[in-house]
Amino acid sequence: MKALPVLQAATPQRSDASRNRRLLLEAAAALVEEVGVDRLSTDAVAQRAGVGKGTVFRHFGSRSGLMLELLDHSERHFQNAYMFGPAPLGPPADPRTRLLAFGPARLALVEVQARVQQAVEQSSEMRFTAPPYLLAIRHLSILLRDAGVVGDVEPLAYALMSPLEAGLVLHQTERLGMSIDHIGAAWIDLASGILDVRATDRG
Repeated sequence: MKALPVLQAATPQRSDASRNRRLLLEAAAALVEEVGVDRLSTDAVAQRAGVGKGTVFRHFGSRSGLMLELLDHSERHFQNAYMFGPAPLGPPADPRTRLLAFGPARLALVEVQARVQQAVEQSSEMRFTAPPYLLAIRHLSILLRDAGVVGDVEPLAYALMSPLEAGLVLHQTERLGMSIDHIGAAWIDLASGILDVRATDRG
């Protein structure tokens, strides 16, 4: 692409590109919630965002690229919520409250993005090494330690993440008929048990 000679003229282009990217991701997220991942098309995303279909491919390369970016977009929003957001998930709350809020909040994300997440999880190379997954493990490890859990907390963090994987959640909801609320309540029981058994006696 030929470079523009005037710096001021390049700024609106970058601004427009950023705006279009945001509109496309917001449109894709809304459509996933409305019709599901399997029925999502680039035509529908472009139409909802009010841009041409070619804009989708310029930004994301393919439908798969769009899905991966959508997952990253959702993950970043979730990360911001549990790292910097309000209680009960964010820092204003105490570590135990934040830990118990993590599972249900994560399940809410899985409920909407499950198909996209499942596709990523099915890649053995990416499954446990993706930055969002590792960040979640570190976050849970810190909360466990801050809540008074003694010993090696990292395996416990992995144990808490396992029930939140999209593939398992889809199996439970679609094959076993469990509700997200049911799964979330069971996760809270699991996390509470770890805290109550492994936490330091503060009495």
